[in-house]
Amino acid sequence: MTDYKTLIDAETWAFIEKTNSYYPPDTIDYTIAEQRAIYDRMCREFFAGYPQGVTAETTVIAMPTNSIPIRIYRNTEPNGAAMVLYVHGGGFILGGLDSHDDVCAELCARTGYDFASVDYRLAPEHLHPAAFDDVMDAFEWAARTYDCPVLLCGDSAGGNLCAAVAHATRGHKKKPIGQVLIYAGLFGDRSKGSYVTHAEAPMLTTRDIEFYKHIRTGGVDMTGDITLFPLADADFAYLPPTVLITAQCDPLSSDGEAYRDRVVAAGGRAWWFEEPGLVHGYLRARHTVGRARSSFTRIVEAVSALGKGEWIW
Repeated sequence: MTDYKTLIDAETWAFIEKTNSYYPPDTIDYTIAEQRAIYDRMCREFFAGYPQGVTAETTVIAMPTNSIPIRIYRNTEPNGAAMVLYVHGGGFILGGLDSHDDVCAELCARTGYDFASVDYRLAPEHLHPAAFDDVMDAFEWAARTYDCPVLLCGDSAGGNLCAAVAHATRGHKKKPIGQVLIYAGLFGDRSKGSYVTHAEAPMLTTRDIEFYKHIRTGGVDMTGDITLFPLADADFAYLPPTVLITAQCDPLSSDGEAYRDRVVAAGGRAWWFEEPGLVHGYLRARHTVGRARSSFTRIVEAVSALGKGEWIW
C-alpha cells in the first residue's frame, strides 16, 4: 500500500481536500449530468481570473456536420513564433471552454502565444472518434488560419487527444512543431508501474480510468486503435518534439515514461518529468501549492521553448 501521507505534503493535501469537498471521490457513480454539474461547480470555485493584458474571443469552426466552439486567447504583447492548440481534460465526458479558461489565459500571458481552446464533443452522447475528429479538425483550422507553426498542448484526456493528433499528422505539410502533454492518459501497460503502485491514488484511480474509457467507447473493445490508445502505435518515428509532465501520485505517470522511451527509441526528441508528490489535476493548484507552482513554470517553459523550435533540457 502506497503511503501518501509521506509522499504528499500539507499544501497538496489541502488542495486535495478542497477538491474533494466540491468533487467527491465517488462522483463517477453519479449520472453523467450530475457529474458535469459537480465538475463545472468545482471549476468555478478554482477559477483564478485572467492575467492583465489577456483577452479572449469565443467563436466556432464551422464544419459540414457540426460546429466546434473554440476560445482564442491573445496577449497585448504577442509572441508570433507559434500558436497553441489547447485540449482540455475531463475524462472525455466533462469540461469545455470554461473548465480550463483561466489556465489557458495564464499560459497565454506567460508565453505570449495565441491559444485556441477546443470544445470537442463529449461522450457518451458522442462516442469515439468524435472528440478525436473535432481536435483534428481544429488542428486543420489552425494550420490554415495561422502563418506560424502550431503547438499542441493538453492535460489528461486532452493530452491523449493531442498525442493522437500528433501521430495522425506526421505527413501533414504543416505538422505540429511540438507537443506538451500534462498528466496525459495514453493507455499504456496497466499491469505494471504506476498503474499498480498508484491504483488508488487521491484524485484519480484505475477504476476512474476504466470508467472513462468505457464511456468513451460505449463499451466496445477498441484495443489497437491508435486514435484512442497512442501507446499502441507500432511506429513512433517522425513525431514532433514532445515534453511529458506527469504527477508522481497518479496511475497515469508511467504513460509519460513509456511514451518518452518510445519516441527516443525511434530517433525522436522527448523529455519526461515526473513531479514529486503531486496528484492528477494539480493545474488547479498552481497558485496555492508550491510544487504545483514550480511544475506550472516548467509547463510554461516547455510551451515557450517548443513553440520557438528550441529545447532547453
